[in-house]
Amino acid sequence: MMRVLPYGDHALLVELPDLDAVLGLYAALRDDPPPGVVDLVPAARTLLVVLGASAADPHRVAAAVRAARPAPVAGPGESRVDVPVVYDGEDLEEVAALTGLSSDEVVERHCAPEYVVGFSGFLPGFGYLLGLDPRLRLPRLPTPRVRVPAGSVAVAGDYTGVYPRSSPGGWRLLGRTDLVLFDAEREPPALLAPTTRVRFRAVAE
Repeated sequence: MMRVLPYGDHALLVELPDLDAVLGLYAALRDDPPPGVVDLVPAARTLLVVLGASAADPHRVAAAVRAARPAPVAGPGESRVDVPVVYDGEDLEEVAALTGLSSDEVVERHCAPEYVVGFSGFLPGFGYLLGLDPRLRLPRLPTPRVRVPAGSVAVAGDYTGVYPRSSPGGWRLLGRTDLVLFDAEREPPALLAPTTRVRFRAVAE
């Protein structure tokens, strides 16, 4: 069930049943945006459709959104990012203990899938990556850390992700990468945009 709601003067909020539906609609509108649409912001169950200040008719855009058919999330030219990781995170041993795996098995299972960025949030450049092995799906820490270093690779719930800068956080830390996830001077600034494919690769320090 889709609902299209006004969102301020220059946007529409599309409510959808799940993330798969969000990504399918996002891909369709990204590839063939209705006239006047200037940005699309996916989240777990919503898609924000941002309109130009004077170039879009909200009623026509809403009709186009309702008529859109989901598109494949990734096409032949879809962006892919390789993330080299030193797996020495503070929580690696605890994750192994909680899952009944060895630390090496945790690393193998974390590196095995090809992930896709479902949506961004929390911090600029923080992508929520889908595709985590079910054995590695653990709740957040009971007490978040006051400071998580930039580049920390972590898991929480159904997701894995990389902290783009130092911040508080409650995800379980598996390792770290030197990749710069967000750079305001870069185009595009965020390395992990929605629908980007991601592979993690274990490296020595």
